[in-house]
This record gives sequence, structure tokens and C-alpha cells, in this order.
Amino acid sequence: MAANEQQPADLMNCLSKLGLDKFYPNKLTLQSLLETNKNSLNDGDAKSVVDIPWCFLRRLFKINADCRECTQLPNNDENDENDLSDSDYDEENDLSDSDSDSTENEVNPVDLIVALFLCADSFLQQEMAVKLSVCQFSVPLLLPHGNNSQCTLMLWALRDIVKEWCPQDLSESRGFVENSIVQANIPFYSFVRLKNCSLSKSQVLNHVLINGQYNNSIFINKEMKGGATTKKIANGLVEVCWYLPSVTKNQDIFPEALAFANLRGDICESLAQFKFLFEVSTATFVFLDKVEGEELDILTSLQDVRSKLFLVVNREKGNAKEDMMSVKTVVDKMNLPKTRLKSKKIKQNVAEFSENLCGSIRETLTNGKNTISIENMVNKAVELGLSVDETTSYDQKKEVEETINGIRVRKIVDYKNQQLPLQGDNWKSLSQLEIEECRLKKFVDKGLEEYKCHLQTEKQKIRDEQSKYKPTTAMKCFLEHLCKSDKEKRDFFLKWMKLKLNAHLQSDSQLPLLRNQLKDQCTKNKKDVKLIAELEQALLDSSLGIEHYMREMGLIYEFSATSSTTTADEISRLPGVAAEMLLDGYPLELLDGDASNIPERWVTDVLMELHKKVGGQSRLLVLTVLGVQSTGKSTLLNTMFGVQFPVSSGRCTRGAYMLFLRVGEDMKSEMNCDFIVLIDTEGLKSPLLAQLEDSYEHDNQLATFVIGLSDVTMINVAMENSTEMKDVLQIAAHAFLRMKEIGKKPVCHFVHQNVAAVSAHARTMIERRKFIDDLNEMTQIAAEMENMPHIEAFTDILDYDIEKNNWNIPGLWHGTPPMAPVNTGYSKAVADFKKNLLETIKGDRNNEMSQIPEFLEWIRSLWKAVKYENFIFSFRNTLVANAYDNLCKEFSQWEWEFRKEIFYWQKAAELEIYNADAESEIQHLNKLVDLKKSEGLEKVKDQETSMEQNLENYYKSNIRHVQLIDKYKTGFNKSITCLANEMRQSVNNKVDQTLHLRKFSKELQDKMRKYRTVIEEQVMKLAGDCKELTLSDEELRKRFEKMWTKETENVTGLKEQDICENIINQMRRSFGNRKVNDFFENIGDLEEIGERGFEAKTEHIKGIYTIFFKKKDLQDIANDTIESCRRYVVDVAKTNTDYHECFTKDLLDKVDESFRKHRKHWNNKFEFDLKLHICGFASREFVKMHKRFLAENDPRTQLEKSKVQYLSDFLSLFRMTSTDKAAAFVQFWFKPAVEDYINRLLGIDIVEEILKSSSSAEYSSRSYFQCNILKDLLQKEDFRSFVKYISNYEIYVKDWIFQHVLLKMSQNKTWYKLKNKNLQSIILKVSQAIKVASEGEDGTLLPDTKESVTVFIKNIHKCLTKDIIISEETGKATLFQIQSTCHPFIKSLKTSLDELKKQLQEEFSKSEDITETLNSLSIRPQDELFKRVFGCGQQCPFCKVPCEAGGKEHEQHHAAVHRPQGLGTYRYLDSQELCETLCTTDVHSERKFKNTDTEWQLHPYKDYTKFYPDWHIPPDYTMEASDYWKYVLVQYNDRFAEEYKAKPADVPEAWRSITKEQVLDGLKDAFNLGATLAQ
Repeated sequence: MAANEQQPADLMNCLSKLGLDKFYPNKLTLQSLLETNKNSLNDGDAKSVVDIPWCFLRRLFKINADCRECTQLPNNDENDENDLSDSDYDEENDLSDSDSDSTENEVNPVDLIVALFLCADSFLQQEMAVKLSVCQFSVPLLLPHGNNSQCTLMLWALRDIVKEWCPQDLSESRGFVENSIVQANIPFYSFVRLKNCSLSKSQVLNHVLINGQYNNSIFINKEMKGGATTKKIANGLVEVCWYLPSVTKNQDIFPEALAFANLRGDICESLAQFKFLFEVSTATFVFLDKVEGEELDILTSLQDVRSKLFLVVNREKGNAKEDMMSVKTVVDKMNLPKTRLKSKKIKQNVAEFSENLCGSIRETLTNGKNTISIENMVNKAVELGLSVDETTSYDQKKEVEETINGIRVRKIVDYKNQQLPLQGDNWKSLSQLEIEECRLKKFVDKGLEEYKCHLQTEKQKIRDEQSKYKPTTAMKCFLEHLCKSDKEKRDFFLKWMKLKLNAHLQSDSQLPLLRNQLKDQCTKNKKDVKLIAELEQALLDSSLGIEHYMREMGLIYEFSATSSTTTADEISRLPGVAAEMLLDGYPLELLDGDASNIPERWVTDVLMELHKKVGGQSRLLVLTVLGVQSTGKSTLLNTMFGVQFPVSSGRCTRGAYMLFLRVGEDMKSEMNCDFIVLIDTEGLKSPLLAQLEDSYEHDNQLATFVIGLSDVTMINVAMENSTEMKDVLQIAAHAFLRMKEIGKKPVCHFVHQNVAAVSAHARTMIERRKFIDDLNEMTQIAAEMENMPHIEAFTDILDYDIEKNNWNIPGLWHGTPPMAPVNTGYSKAVADFKKNLLETIKGDRNNEMSQIPEFLEWIRSLWKAVKYENFIFSFRNTLVANAYDNLCKEFSQWEWEFRKEIFYWQKAAELEIYNADAESEIQHLNKLVDLKKSEGLEKVKDQETSMEQNLENYYKSNIRHVQLIDKYKTGFNKSITCLANEMRQSVNNKVDQTLHLRKFSKELQDKMRKYRTVIEEQVMKLAGDCKELTLSDEELRKRFEKMWTKETENVTGLKEQDICENIINQMRRSFGNRKVNDFFENIGDLEEIGERGFEAKTEHIKGIYTIFFKKKDLQDIANDTIESCRRYVVDVAKTNTDYHECFTKDLLDKVDESFRKHRKHWNNKFEFDLKLHICGFASREFVKMHKRFLAENDPRTQLEKSKVQYLSDFLSLFRMTSTDKAAAFVQFWFKPAVEDYINRLLGIDIVEEILKSSSSAEYSSRSYFQCNILKDLLQKEDFRSFVKYISNYEIYVKDWIFQHVLLKMSQNKTWYKLKNKNLQSIILKVSQAIKVASEGEDGTLLPDTKESVTVFIKNIHKCLTKDIIISEETGKATLFQIQSTCHPFIKSLKTSLDELKKQLQEEFSKSEDITETLNSLSIRPQDELFKRVFGCGQQCPFCKVPCEAGGKEHEQHHAAVHRPQGLGTYRYLDSQELCETLCTTDVHSERKFKNTDTEWQLHPYKDYTKFYPDWHIPPDYTMEASDYWKYVLVQYNDRFAEEYKAKPADVPEAWRSITKEQVLDGLKDAFNLGATLAQ
């Protein structure tokens, strides 16, 4: 008893030594071991004793057969062969010290296993038992508790072990048995030891079980590493393992499955265990050397020893005769047959002796079966005082039996229909309706939109019917126990549920029969596809697992109606329960493979509950494995992450499941994620599906869906089957190709299993080259299917490296299962793969993980798209849309900054050219202009580079989801180039215009100087002549008037340009080298052309197109072009500038742009006539503009402005008085310059104000702008506005923006504030200039003389030359005959400047005509805002909705909301009714269209890209997204018909019930704006 009393202390000492004491008893959980942290990735050996348990568990969970060897710490002695001299070698001391040290650092592997089972909770015990069994190791059957009087039958721990074997009576049919090992009713053999036997029973057992076929030790023995270490706590442990026969008869040691138990230690110290084993065993083998009194009593007390007891004796040299005699005495006393005594002869080795034992075991089998299952050992264990681990969960076992009550009395298919009705035919029908809604294959004769509404109605009927179902008896029980239990009880309940259902399936005789029938059909040369489909469905219907109950739970929630009842409250809790289960490591069904559908509401709410439970910390790293069925996909995931996806053939589950694994705090920042999500799927090329017509499509959908969700995809391929491999490669390449097109860039690894590790790399070099060739070939096939001929290699899709993304993994088994040991190389190769995979992820700092809300969006968008036939053209994703929209907003801002910088530069360049020395020669001005052009182009280049860098930085940044829009990068770069070219042209045009105006100004100034000199001389002469006379003021004025009239009557104006000739020359250049000279003959007066409307003629159409391109089509094109050009001409003519030839060039470019699409349909004559017509009305406007400019700048007019001042000076001279020259100087010299300054920057200021105000969102992106315009149209309820918006979109937008600018400028005195801001700025500059100009070079004030006034004026001109345009001639005229000295003049000037400021502020406050000023600004804000939001101006070829794509040179046009095509004037030719169908519906249907582009030949809508390759028209994201235009068509159907000269559209009845509120909601969905629209 002393030894027994000491055991608990030994136990605690052992646990403490291993660092496990804090986990005792049963506190170590399975969930804690599944977390991915630095410890879990540590592949090294244990460095200390406390590391040993964790090293063992890590390796065990990776199915590493070396796990038991980690109990020995590495030897620190570097050289075991050190030379030792007699002098320094003390044998006794050295040996004793060494033994002491090694004992401290050694742990017997059996002790370790016992310690871990004592510390593990029930579920970790099960998992360890499963993993040990997979490794072909023994598992605990009876577990000692540190005191041999306490022992537990580990029934629960072993319940999860499922084995497959082939008894010899099934070998001919190649059938097999699959069963839970605790339920297997098989012979049971016990091996025990009496005292210290010299023969190792564990070693003998290993030979019995393996018989030299494999080199592995099922039971730990002394010959193994650590096996010789003294056991501290393992005595009394009973381990069990199984021999299982295979299909290979000549390799089988035994003909049927057998169980073998091994009691550790002496039976004298473990009597309870021994008695139990003897009672339950078919036979018991007692290993002994001799038998003494106590042992004899134990043996003789046994019952039925003749049939059950074998004595095993080791006859060795030196054995005392009395030992052998004692054994014979026992044999005689117990009346044992001689055959029951097994003696190992001296010359006999263990292997030979083991063969003898095998013969004895086989003999017991032939004598009749004495079998037992572990499950049936419970009563005997209780009877003998042993505890049973399962008793703690008996309540949950009863709950499960209550839940699945009735499953045994009816067929599974009937049970499912009765107890799990929601996943029945209705659910599958709903799935089919959703697919039909996307593909519209069964549409016959009713209107397509009516058919879609019909499908919606049918779907709603099913949903209504499903929502009426009340939870069945089984589901009530299931939900009650699931929701009301604590975590532990729930875990036991679910495990029991799984075990009971598995047991039922394993006992179902129908399943093997169905599987064999299906297998036979699939292997026939002539396959009955219909029968295969029926058998497959029958097999699916006969499958029942816990996932079906979880699916039903999800569907109960999915179809539940919102109410305040208690039932509804309970149902509302279900997502929270499922989220807790996910966190506890249970998988969630993502895709129901039976119905091919996703319960989106359920999955969304479960994951969002999980998101809440983790406080929003839900970054996900998603990993998926794909491959052919039964090629080790699930085993790969299980080995990599220690999880337990089902790998048995007991059930046939389809679809996809996801499992959440926590990431440890020590790795979250490194891996940039909080969870690793594993997605396990059904196999590709499933034998159950391969014969069906839609097999490839099914696999393709599944692959596309899960690859799209994944950050890392592992493709499991078998190189030995080239046909199968090519199929999988094509499916994978197809899916990755689709991901590239939608912006997803998952990492791809190809895993080649069953490749020998040693020679894999060298031996497979040729195979790998062939593999990459096959991969490229399959990529090309997939690219051809997706109409992407430019894709030629797999590397065109992904960053793929054959060296880094290819993994060779040896086979899992060393030999033929079920007895083959696991291959350690498999585990190590998988561990290396996992480590490399995670290290790569950690090394990629740009790797952006989705959070749960984003992951859900991917689920929605991918699943929606895979239901369409054309995935790429059907894909819409709000994350992509948001990322794209955010980039568009940034790009718009960069574009405005670019334009603004160039505008500022242009204004500075204008000032420099305008303020050039008035005496400068024209040659000098030309040089200055050339310099400015070079400078301007350099400025544009700098801005272009800066914008390109901004774009590059944006894509390199950590901005969310930027990687999803990588494919748009090229388009944005092209848009930058286009913008730069536009600004280069603007710079050149602006500088040329400024030079033109400067030359004009110089000419004007030269004339003015000449006339001023004459007039001033005459004023002085007249003053002298009248000096001696006494004249009244009236008489003086008459004499002055007479002189003025005489001197100015010969003043001549400036020469007019020949505008018409210039326009004709520009027009001639626009035709290039085309032969159109004859058309230019006899044009006549250009100003008289274009006064009447333009008329398109049949002769304008090229001969080959006259059949299908009608005169009306040409007339419509002409009318649109004319209207757009007319607006341009009118806008240009409103500016306060002179005509320049660049205006005509831009006009003709605009005409050419409108011709770009349909140019092939008409001849040069049409182009000439239309351009001539447009140039005709343009010439009239440009001539008026030119004449107005000349009139405003006529020398006589300019002189008249100075007349009053000259009269005043004349009167002052005569009266000998002085005038206030400073006030005149401010009014005539400063005021025009100040007003010009204010207006010159006003356009930029207005744009800035609007972009920074509350209206900024309206111009932030084209999508938002469109949404606001549509909302505004809806609120106005004005039919003509809708017509204008649809038919003249560009003009409508320009007018809308202009009115919006007017409104914003009128609000809150914005107009006044902006002008006043500029006024304050220039007044400050002038004040500072006055201060500087009043001082000489030495900083002292100028002398107070008249001469100093001239110096002061020159100084101030010099100071302000970069700010305002100053006319020297005006200044000189104003200062004529100044009498004041410098200081009074400056003082008066300051006073006048203050008065000017007040005067202008008063004018600003009274200004009401904002329109005129806006139109006359050189930078018109309405034009800049228009450029920001208008984009390319292209419209949908079917419904005419405008493109909303960012930039101007995007590769594809797209719009959020399309319209019924009738609103774009489309009609049915036979009935002339407006077409009610949306193009987003048609392009995914079987319908056809014809128009001028198809040459009036019918062409399938779904192939619209043949004629419109630059348009992307995906399906509406929701049915409600297009409610806006449905509502509009219903409201104004008759009026649109009248407007378009057609009959009203036949709209679906469902459209008439759409409300305004629904319309606004639809806009929110379509533009992904949510609540922002309502603000």
C-alpha cells in the first residue's frame, strides 16, 4: 500500500516536471491547441522538459509519427568519442552524475501520454485518440489516475475513431466495413505481464501486429527512444490497438479485425485492470518468467481459463529450473492444455516467436467467435469498480436520442422530408428559380421583364410557403438543446449527435448498395446518364449528418418572418448561437451543395454576430484547397492545421464549409489577420457528377466561388493521371482568370501528393516542365472560352513561380492501409509547406485581409455572378465599386489640382506678356512667347509626372481594396496622358491668344500714343491762346469741343481680320489629304450658310450602307452634333476677348469627335456639308465677337474715355487751379486693372468654393453626380426635363451645373464674399506696392517734387507687373499736366484707393446679374465642373444611359443604372411599341437585337461586345436597382411614345406598384450610397 499511497505524489511531481500541473485535471482544451501562434509554428525539438508536451502535441496534430521521440532532449555532448585518460576518468562518479542528469531530462513517452490524457478535456482526449490511431499508435483504453485503485474506461475518448477494413469474406466483392471502433463487435485479445518478465510483451505485440511488413512500433517498448526510461505514472495503463485486414489476402496476418490490449506494469499492482481485461477478452496472454505464491493465487482465481488464458514464457540461458517448474505447476494446477503454454526457445528470435503467437490467435478464431465491442464493456467496468468517462455526458446522449427519435423506424429520405422539410424540394426549386432569373433560359413568348416579374412572384410564393413551416419535433429539440445549453453541454450534445448519426449511417445497408450501383454505372463503357443522376440523388437523399440539422436551423432563420412573438425572439437568437459555435471551432455550411444555394441572410447574420462578438476585430486570411475527390484535400487541411474535416466515405456531402481558427496575439500584427478561415469543398471531377452534362460548369462555379473568396488557394493535383490533372488545371486556370478580371489576386500553390520526397525535385524536372506546359495550355483554353485571346500563359494571370508555388508531398501511408504506418515525410513536407505559406503572408506587408463585412460582400457578389453564364460580365461588387469610386474621387481632385496649377501659370504668363515693355519690338514678343510655351510645356510635364506619381503611390498605399482595381490603372494612366495633352494644347492656345491680344494692344497703344501727343499739344496750345481772353466756362468748353472734334475726326480704327477666310482655311485643314477640294469651289458667303436647318440626304450615306443606315439616323447624328457645337460657339462668343483661330480648330475637333463612332456609314460629302453648316453659323458669331472687341478697343472710343480728363486739365490750366490727379489715376488706371484681377481668379475661386462646400459630394465622382441629378429629376416631376436629360444629356448637364453654380453663388452672399476676397487681396498688394514705390533705392522717401511723381509711377508699375495688367498710355494721359508734388499725390492716392475699395464693395453688393459675369470669365466654373463630372460622354448603345467611368480614357464604359430601352427610343419593329426591357436583362438572355451597327441583322444580346466591346453591362445588382426608370416609364409612358412617335410600352403590371420611396431606395442600392442619398 505504501507504493500506492505514493502514486499521487508521483503523479503531481511528473505533471509539475512537464509543466502540466496547472492543467490538471482536464483543463487543457482542444480549442487552445488549434490557435495559430508562434508556438504552433515551432517545428524544432523540445529544449527543456516543459517543452516536451507541446512539442509532442504539435507533431501529433500534424500526424507526425516521430511525435513520441520528442520526449528525449537533445544530447549536449558534442563529441561522444573524446579521448579519456586514466587520470581524469572516474568511472563511478561519472556514471552516477550522468545517470542523474539524464533522468531529470528524460520522460517515458507512455508517461507523457498518460499525463496529457489526464490534463486534457473530453474533446481534446478524443482528438488525441484519433490522431494517435491515425499514426497507427496504441490509444488508452483504461487510464490510471495516479492511484491504481482508480481507473477510467476511455469509451468517450475512443468514440470518434472510425476505421475501414476488408474482412476476407468481402475480399472477392472488394467491399469494406466502416465502423466506429468502439462499436465494432470483434475478438479482443489482452497482453499482460506478471512481475518482471524478461520478454518484452510490447515488442512481441508489435511483431504480432506487423509481422515484419512495416517498420513501426504500435506500442512503445524498451527498444524505442525513451522506452527504457523508468515509468512514473503509466503503470496500470491499458492501451488498445486494432489489427485490420486489407483487400490483399496474402498480406493479411489475420482474416478479420481484432483488438489487442496491453496492460502496462505488473498485474499484481493493477488487479482491477487485469480482471477487467480477462473478463472481456477472447483470450489473455500472460507474460511471465516464474510464478510465486501471490501470483499463483491471482491466476487460479480466474474463471474459464482453459479457453481464454495463454501463458508466455521466455526460456533463456541461465533461467533457474525452479522458475520453469513453477510455471509447469501452474499449468497443471489450472488444467491448461499444453497448447496454452507458449515458450520462446533460446535460439528463437522475437519475430519467429511472434509468428507462433499469431498461429495461436488464429486458432482461437477458428474455434468459434467470442467477440465484444468496447461499447459493451461498460457494465463489466462498472461491476469491477472502474469509472467510465462517458457518464458525464449521458444527459446529452439522451437529448440526442430524443432529437433523432424515429430515425430508425423509417428511411432517411422519409425522415428528412418529415423532420427537415425546409431543405426539401421548395429550397431546391427556389435555387433553380434564382439561376433561371439570371440566365432566362426558359423564357418563351411573354415580355422578358414580365417573365422576370413572374419569376419574382414564384420565388416569393416559395418563400411565403417556407415561412409558414413551424419547427418540427426534431428541430424543436435540436434548437432547444443547442440554445439553452452552456458551451460544454452543447459540445457534448453536438458530438453525440454526430456519433449517433454516423453510427446509423454505418449500419444502413442501403448506402453500400447504392454506392456499388453507382460505381458500376460509372465504370461502364456505355453509361446511363439518367440512371447515374438518379443514383447520385438517392445517395444524397440517404445521407444524414449534423450538417443537415444545422442547415435546417439556418433555413428556419432564413425564412422566418419578423414578429414580436416568443418564437421569433428565439429564432432571432440563432445567428448568435451559430457564431459562438464558429468561435468554438465548428464548421459553418457556406454553400449548400445539395441545392446549390446559399442562405444569404443566415450566413450574413451569423458572420456579423461573430464580427460583433470579437469587437470588430475580424480580419480574415482565407485558405481553400481544391482538387479531385478522394485525393487527400481534407487530410491536407487536417494535417496543416490540426483540424478534423471529415475524410471517411461514410457520407456524401457536397458544397463548401468554412472553419474559423483564431490567430494568437503574438502573430496578429505579423500576419495582419485575426482568424484563419479554412474552406473545405467537395471534390472536383466527382465520380458522382462527372458523367452529368453540367459537370464542368458545376466544378467551374464551385472553383470560381471559393477561389474568389480565398487569399490562398491550394490546388491538389495528381501527376500520375494526366487527363484528370488537365481537367483540374483547366477549372483552376478558368477560375483564376476570372479573378484577374475582377481585380482579385489570390496566391496559388499546386500540391503534388504521393511524390517520393528524396528524388522528387530531380526526378520531376521534366514532369514539372510538362506540368507548366499543360497549365499554359489549359489557360489558353479557358481564355478562349472567356474571349480573351491575349492571355497565353498562366503567368499572364497570376504571379506564379514554378519553384516557389509548387510543392511535392510524399504519400501519407508507408504501404497499404489499413495497417500501413503514416509516412513521417508527409507530415514534415506539409509542415514545411504551411510554414512557407504563412511566412510568405507575413512577408507581404501589402497583403490586405478582408474583415467580415467585406468577406460577406465577396460572398454575395461572387455567388450572384457565378449564377450567370458569363461570370466576368456579370460580376458586380460593392467593395470594388467603392474602391473604384474612391480612386475616381482622388483622381478628380488630382485632375483639378493639375488644371488649377496650369491656370495659375497661364495667368502669370498672360501678365508677363501683357506687361512686356511697351517699346518692345514684335520680334522680342515672339521670343518671349516661345520661351513661355517651353516653360508652360515643362510645367505640364511636371504636373503630369506628379499626377502619375500620385496614382502610383495610391496603388502602393494601404488604402482598403486598392488591389481590386488594379485593372483600371492603365485607363487612369491614359487619362493622365490625355489630360496632359489637353493642357499642352490649352497652354499653346492661351499663349497664342495672349500674343495675339498683346500685338493688338501694342498696335492700339502706338496709335493712342500718337493721338495723345497731338491732343495734348493742342490742349496746351488752346490754353495758351485763351489765356489772354476773358471767357466763361461754357465758352471754354465750346472751344475745347471744337478742337477735340477737329483733332479726332481723322482717328482711324484697327484693321478687321477676315474671319470667314480663316475659318475656311481651318476647315480645309481638318480634311487632311482627303480629296475634297471640289467641295470648296463656289462656297459663297460663309456668313449666309447655316441660317436654315441642316438636312441629311440619302446621297450622304455610303452606297453599301444605304440598305440599313437610314437618313433619319444620319439626321439624328447631325442634329446632336449641331446642337453641341452651337452651344460651344455661343459660350466662346460670350467671353470678353477677340476671335482666335484656335476657336475654330477646337470646334472642328468637336465635330470630328462626334463622328468617331459612325464615320464609316457616310461619305466625305456629308462631313463637308455638316462642317460647312456649323462653320456658317460659327462665322456669324465669331465675326460679331471680333467686331465687338474692335469696337470696345477702338482708338476713338479709348480717346473719348480721356476726353473729360483732358477738358478738366484744360480748364485747370486756364484757371491756374489744380485737379485731383490721384483720384483720376485710381479711376482710370487702377480700377480696370483691379476689376480684371478680381475676375481673372474668380472662376478658380468659384470652383474651389463649390468643391469645399457642402455641395462637394455632388461633384466628388461621376456616380454621385448621376445619382443627384436623377434625384433632382424625380423631385421636379417635369417630363420635358426627362426628355432633355435622355436626348441631350451633355446640354442638360451643362445647364444643370450652370443653374447649380448660380444658386450656390446667390446663397449666403457667396458671390460677394469671393469677389471681396480678391478685392482685399489686390488692394493689399497695391498698398504694399505704394509703400515700396514711394522709396528710393536707398530706402529713403522720394523727394517731394513733380518729377518724383513720374519716378513713383514707374516704381509702382514695376512692383505690380506680376499682379495686374497696367496700361502706361492710360497712366500718362491721366497724369497730363499734374500740378501736385509727390508726397501730396501719394497721400491722395491712398485716400482714393480706400474710396475705390468701398465703391467696388458697394457695386458687388448690388450686383444681381451673376449670369453675365460667369459667362464672360476666362475660366468659367461651370465648364470646369462639367469636365469634372461629364467624363467621356459616351452613352449606352441600347438605353442611352451615360457612362460613369472615371478618367476620360478608360478602357470600358459602364453605368450603375440602366433603363428600359424604350427610353433610348428602341422599339419593337413589328408593333412599334417602345421596348420595356432593360438592357441589363437582355444582355444575359437568349434574345436578339438589330440596328444600324449590326447592319440590321439579328444578333444575340449576350454577344453585344462584338459591336460594343468598350461597354460593360452587368446585370442589375438587385431587382430594385432599376426601379427608377421603371417608375419613370410607367409615369410618362404615353408622353414618351408621343415624343418618339411610337406606341406606349407594354410594361409589367408589377412596375405600376413601384412607389417614389422604393425608387429612392433603388438609387441607393444602385449607386451604393446607403443613407447618404437622403441627406
